Amino acid sequence: MPYFDAASSAPLHPIARQALLAALDEGWADPARLYREGRRARLLLDAARETTAELVGCRPDELVFTPSGTRAVHDGIAGALKARRRAGRHLVVSSVEHSAVLHSAEAHGAAGGDRAAGSDGAVAGDAGGDVTYVPVDRGGRVAPGAYAAALRADTALACLQSANHEVGTEQPVAEAAEECRAAGVPLLVDAAQSLGWGPVAGPWSLLAASAHKWGGPPGVGLLAVRKGTRFAPAGPADEREAGRAPGFENIPAIVATAASLRAVRAEAAAEGARLRALVDRIRARVPETVPDVEVVGDPERRLPHLVTFSCLYVDGEALLHALDRAGFSVSSGSSCTSSTLTPSHVLGAMGVLSEGNVRVSLPPGTSADEVEGFLRALPDAVAGVRAELGAPARGAAEEAPAAGETVVDALGRRCPVPVIELAKVFDRVPVGGTVLVLSDDEAARLDIPAWCEMRGQEYVGEEPAAGGGTGYRVRRTS
Repeated sequence: MPYFDAASSAPLHPIARQALLAALDEGWADPARLYREGRRARLLLDAARETTAELVGCRPDELVFTPSGTRAVHDGIAGALKARRRAGRHLVVSSVEHSAVLHSAEAHGAAGGDRAAGSDGAVAGDAGGDVTYVPVDRGGRVAPGAYAAALRADTALACLQSANHEVGTEQPVAEAAEECRAAGVPLLVDAAQSLGWGPVAGPWSLLAASAHKWGGPPGVGLLAVRKGTRFAPAGPADEREAGRAPGFENIPAIVATAASLRAVRAEAAAEGARLRALVDRIRARVPETVPDVEVVGDPERRLPHLVTFSCLYVDGEALLHALDRAGFSVSSGSSCTSSTLTPSHVLGAMGVLSEGNVRVSLPPGTSADEVEGFLRALPDAVAGVRAELGAPARGAAEEAPAAGETVVDALGRRCPVPVIELAKVFDRVPVGGTVLVLSDDEAARLDIPAWCEMRGQEYVGEEPAAGGGTGYRVRRTS
């Protein structure tokens, strides 16, 4: 069964497995002890740190191992903010950061109590701080100069991912790092998705990553803090990992982390080119074989193994189950999943369709035959879900409605039903006529404008609905 969700967690690399098993016999002792077994464990830990630091692009004494990538992000942000309290309490992040970064940002902004969002995207707090969310373009990329414009005299820290976890878009980290350095502001880079493909360029100050994203073992994160960066651990003091990551080091997993990162880096150029060609095939073929699909993310500046697309009139969870039954494991950032009733913040920030979203992220070793099998299975899976939901066929019009604005009442109905109901009546609306869709589903705020963009129609705007929820008005232009 092809596994196409490497962006969530890559299969354990064979080298990682070998290193893990070997280190279980040699690295079980306490590396802080001076007896023979402790010295042996310390040698393994030091060697793994040196290897990993070289691949990250930092000094060994700048790198610590944490229990997860999320812990590395949280500790990195908290430690940098605590150390720079005198400089200010302003935090800058992109609007498409991983939830680990956004949760830290929300906690920072909420620490002072009630918050108020300003027109500039800043969220004000008292004892906490201000958070500015830098917008992205429709491809999910931060504009050149956007971070320089967001920095202030009281900015304590900026955060920018190296590549997006949902759509694969690579961010201009080197440029942002230069802008931050010129302003005297440290930049923390979440490199979880990209570090297996290569080092992060530019004068970044802090970097976080997670081993399971590149085929290392789960439960190991990396936090690099370059010399000269002010940093104060936010938690209780601990003698482990220079006081920055408390608790006993998982030496076997750390050894496997270093070995797997070295292995995937050695394979990155050739495997990246091969997987990029397979992703290009998916990007080209999906719109040809599945109607009403939007491929999202930057088409050029992207990770080599990841592609994301959204399908109109499709429930994301139902589509994932259909593909699972067909033998393919994929992921989704759609709002239409059992894990969340709110739209993907990434797709929302990009202003693209969120319903029926599928993320395909190919692990190393994926074959062309497996990709072809997926491309053959996808059209039937999408068609089946659309049929179950009663989605309209394009151009199928029913009898003409009464004169005046057409109102579609989709209150109490979840994504993708509001857009399906809009599509059912739209072909009967005369050119220049409008449809008002009533919905209390948060996803409609994203998906109805995205539907208009895909269909070349005018999205007029939204207004409070008399019966609760929101009314979304669409004008037919052609």
